[in-house]
Amino acid sequence: MSAKFITAAALICVSQAAFAANPNVGGAPMYEEKNIVENAVNSADHTTLIAAVKAAGLVDALMGPGPFTVFAPVNDAFAALPAGTVDTLLKPENKAMLTKVLTAHVVAGDLKLADLRAKVGADGYANLQTLSGDALSVKFRGNKAMVYSESRNIGVITIADVDQSNGVIHVIDTVLVPK
Repeated sequence: MSAKFITAAALICVSQAAFAANPNVGGAPMYEEKNIVENAVNSADHTTLIAAVKAAGLVDALMGPGPFTVFAPVNDAFAALPAGTVDTLLKPENKAMLTKVLTAHVVAGDLKLADLRAKVGADGYANLQTLSGDALSVKFRGNKAMVYSESRNIGVITIADVDQSNGVIHVIDTVLVPK
């Protein structure tokens, strides 16, 4: 093998490592050039979230330029809510309440885990304000990141740093209930 070939192969490996692909979410590839909604609709784990986003009329907002950081609960997180909660929230007369719940999962900015770690203050938390006006706090225990709502329910980030054209998604295992 020539030295030029080996050098080219090494550069390709370094380039691939530096630009690692987004993880799959819900069995679907997530494309960095697509926006939050365009990617999330393909995730089998986020069908309830997408139905809720549509019912709340938030599709256009989450397809907008952002950037947004979305803590995206999986279907099992919605299923773990008390019986009837999701059906009640999806009713047209509860659109304002549904919008508050959903926007309590969205923060302005493109905040990767490293950014959240950098925001950790003396209290041990990265304190954030959501688009609903509610507070979220992120605490790290080793490599595990936990998200706390004002109602003190706790979600764990199960898939982090899923890049989007208009921000980032962090998949979580809990619906964060605002006050």
